[in-house]
Formats: sequence, C-alpha cells, structure tokens
Amino acid sequence: MSKNVHILQLAEYKQPVLQENSRDAWVGWGEDNDYFHYLIERYTKSTTNNAIINNVARLIYGKGLSALDASRKPNEYAQMMTLFSADCVRKMVFDRKLFGQFAIQVHYNDKHDKILKAYHIPVNLLRAEKCNEKGEITGYYYSDNWEEVRKFPPMRIPAFGHSKEKIEILFVKPYGVGMKYYAYPDYQGALPYAVLEEEVSDYLINEVQNGFSGTKVVNFNNGVPSEEQQDLISQKVLSKLTGSKGQKVIVAFNANQESKTTVDDIPLNDAPDHYTYLSEECLRKIMLGHNVTSPLLFGIASTNGFSSNADELQNSFILFNNMVIKPFQDEILEAFDKVLAFNGISLKLFFRTLKPLEFTDLENATTQDQVTEETGADATELKAQKNEKQLAIILDNLKGEVVNEEWEKVDERKFSDDNEPIEEWATRLIKPKQSLAEKLSSFIKSKQNGFSYLDKSIYKVRYRYSEWYKKENQRDFCSLMMSRTANGVVYRLEDIDAASRAGVNEELGHKGQPYDLFRFKGGVNCGHYWTEELFRLKKKTDGTYYEDKALSSSEQVATIPNSYMPNPRGSADAVIPPFDMPNHGHHPNYKKD
Repeated sequence: MSKNVHILQLAEYKQPVLQENSRDAWVGWGEDNDYFHYLIERYTKSTTNNAIINNVARLIYGKGLSALDASRKPNEYAQMMTLFSADCVRKMVFDRKLFGQFAIQVHYNDKHDKILKAYHIPVNLLRAEKCNEKGEITGYYYSDNWEEVRKFPPMRIPAFGHSKEKIEILFVKPYGVGMKYYAYPDYQGALPYAVLEEEVSDYLINEVQNGFSGTKVVNFNNGVPSEEQQDLISQKVLSKLTGSKGQKVIVAFNANQESKTTVDDIPLNDAPDHYTYLSEECLRKIMLGHNVTSPLLFGIASTNGFSSNADELQNSFILFNNMVIKPFQDEILEAFDKVLAFNGISLKLFFRTLKPLEFTDLENATTQDQVTEETGADATELKAQKNEKQLAIILDNLKGEVVNEEWEKVDERKFSDDNEPIEEWATRLIKPKQSLAEKLSSFIKSKQNGFSYLDKSIYKVRYRYSEWYKKENQRDFCSLMMSRTANGVVYRLEDIDAASRAGVNEELGHKGQPYDLFRFKGGVNCGHYWTEELFRLKKKTDGTYYEDKALSSSEQVATIPNSYMPNPRGSADAVIPPFDMPNHGHHPNYKKD
C-alpha cells in the first residue's frame, strides 16, 4: 500500500518487563515502571475483570480473621486482634488479588523486640531495591507517585528482618519462575481479553455517539500534500468523524480522481451477533484466567449439564473454594504468622467463611477444629459470637492510649479516697519554674477541659488495669485488659466512664445491666484493680517543654461538655479487687432476685 495511505491500528498487548536502571536504586515494574497502573486500568475499565476481582477478594476475606484456639489462648488472640485491624487485613487481601502481591508495614517498639502494629501499605506504591551480593532484597522504596519521582522522591524502608529501624516492610508474593522482585497476578493470561472487552465497549460507545462506520474511505482528490500536511488533515478528519478513540478509518491522498485509492466496503450485516460473540468470548476467557469454575458464582446463569442451577452452584463453590480461595488464604495467613511469631504468638489462624453451610464439604473433616475452620461455626458458635461481640465492644468503647515518648512517668499509686489531691500530688513531684508554676496555678483554678478532666498544662493522669490475684481462667474482658496493660495501654477517667455507660462487659452486671467498670472492674470475683499514674511532660535541651502530640483517644475530650464530671471520680472501690469486696462484688440484691 502507498505511503500516502494511513491506517490506525489497535494497540498491541505487551507483557511487563523488569527494568534495572543503573542510576536508580530500585527495580521498575513494567516498561515505564507503570505495570501496577496498567493492572488498575484493567480493573477499572473491564466490567468482568472488575466484578471477579471484587468478589474473589470478598470471598478470601470472608467474615474476617479468627483463630481456632482463641478461647484457649485469649491473651494471644487479643494481641493478634490489636496487631491486625479488620480494615488493614481487608486491604491486604484486595491487593493480593488485584496486584498479585501485598505488603505489610511493620511498626516496632523502641527496643525493636516487639511489633506494636501491622498496617497495610499500598503495594503499587512500592518498588523493590536491587539485590545485594547475596541475592537478598533488603529494602523497598515508597513514593506517592512513581510517574513524578522528582516531585515525590522515593523513600527507602528496610525489608522485614533486615534492620533495627522502627518501620520495616514485609513484602509478600507467591513464587514465580524467573520472578525475583515481583509476581504476576493469577489472572495474567486473561489480561489481553480484559483489554479486548474494553476496546469492544469503547467501539460500541463510539458507534452510538458518532454514528460513523469505521469501514469507510475518505478520498481527497485535489493533489497530494506534504507528509506533514497529510498528518494534520488525518488528525482533523479522525477527530471530526470518530471522536477521541479513533477507528479504522483510511485517509488517502491522491493526485486526481482517476488515481484514487479504492477499497471495497465490506458491510458487517451481522454486527449484533458479532459483538455478542466477542463479549461472550471475553467473559469466558476472563473467567478462565481467574479460575472461575462456574459463572453462577457471580450471578450469571448457565447450563452445564447439571440437574439444576443449585447443583452446579454447590459443586462449583466447593471446587472454587478448595482450588482458589483456600490457597489465597493460606498464603496470607503464613505472612501473618511471621509477624505474630516475632512477638512469640502462635495461633491457628483462619478466615471465617462466607460460604453457605449447605455448600460446605465436611467429608474429610474429622475434628471439631476442622469443622470450625470449614464452616466458621460449631456447637459453641453462639458463645464464640457473644465473646467476639464483647471484645469488639471493648475495642470500640475503651480504646485507651500508649503514652508517647515526650511524657515520662513520675509516680504511680493505688487509687483511694485517702490519697492526697492530684494537684498536690503533681505539685509535690513536679517542680516547674516559677513562671510555669504561676501558669499552672491559673490553669488549675480555671478548671478548663484539657486533654482530660484530670490533665493540666504539664502533667497528665492515667489509669492502668492491674492484677492483684493471678487466676488461670480469666474472663475475656480481663485477659484483653491485661494484654493491653502489657503493651503499655492506659486510660483516661472519661474513657472508663464512657465504656461503663456503653455497656462494656454488661453480661456480668446485675441482671445483664451496665455497671461501673471503675468500681467493679471485670465483675464478680475479679482479682484486678486500677492503678493511678502520673506523667510529666519532658523538657527539651533548651529547658522548654515539648508540645503534647500524642495521637490518642484524649483527642475526643473536646466533645465532652464543660459541666461534665466523671462518675467514678472519688470512688474508694477502684483500688479494691471485687474478690475482696462484700459478697465478692455481687449486687446487694442478687440473693433476693
């Protein structure tokens, strides 16, 4: 064909490549380091691909993370729930399905001997550091925008187990032949059909919007302009006739009408059938790429020889769960086990299933733990759900805080009505400069709400859940509270009072009613009490005080009215374990009811 004829072709699908640039410390993913972005586009633009990724991620996460031995190891279970929030786990699961890998941002304490929290970090914003001489990846680079690294310079974060820094990255990916730095998503082979589905959609939309067939020839018979003029005219014609996407329009430039280019117009008489075939082919290939055993799993009817759709759905679900969902879950749980093992925690983790019980294959389940793992329910399910609900209430209503490094503990004492007033306690142990003392005095007299009713300008008072009598079988509430104490969590008086009013641990109250947690702690026969702790704001090297920047529940005190007085204030029972109270902490009327 003459060089004067221009044909627009669809873009060809290209496999991603690894790029090691000598000037960069990281390894790119994709020809332009944009393969993660390419996967996001296939997710957002392909209807079928979008639906399958969303639903598979939901099936993997199920009803959330749990442990078969939660009741036998309540302390470890409580620590696990503190480490991994439901929101972060859900995001990690989604990243694993969409991108083929995910990452965990691990935060350590100052001594680097304990993990405080495991956060989700978007894996598409990470790039692997080049291997060292041992072939190890010892770090990852994070940037908010890899297309503009000058504006968003990458920040290095060490890999899990390769430093003593406070934050590390645990990068989790499946093994792939020849893949050291990254992994393909499990639906890699279906991506060309996701692109085709997008192209068909764009073409049909263009046809409706522009009403111009892409099988026509536009001839200009007034001579042949220069190549630059030809390109300009072609762009203008395509813009007017086909919109922004561009179709297969041939633009020919001829010396005269007799020498014009001729192309036979082949009408597509069966266009509806043709595009139906393409759509169905894309659907089949994308589902095949995702290992979907039946379209019924996603609400698409089919006839595959089963006696009914219900039979097909049940058999397909069991196969899909065992062949696809479980391997995903096992891989994710193995990564979580690494984090827990660092803290000396060993639990039999599992994801509570979303599948209906009647679709569950229990043929090979011989133990109660196996039944629980398969079904997400057993004979004690109601009790487990109740305990889990109570733990959730505690987490929501009694958040507490870990006092940050800008504060230091000055003293602690058992709470009692006989104690000297807090202002005197603080003034006796904390001796600021005269000018600060005057400010402190003024602040105390004004009785304004600071971070807490009991907080003043340079000190704060918090309460710690403490153990007087050690018991083997503690209640879930006490186990969780002591686990938090071990992690340095303390509480404002308002926190404890609000939790009491919210009904935390109410099932142990008289007739199942909310009770005062400050007075009665974990309920009847409980062996715990509250310790009152005094913290002082540290000074800088220049003698001035740090500003309190703690990210804690204390920020919520702004919503408390000025007239608010904490109910537990002055309670002499706070220091007494209920076990040592009259009737071991029972309500006075419990024998009469």
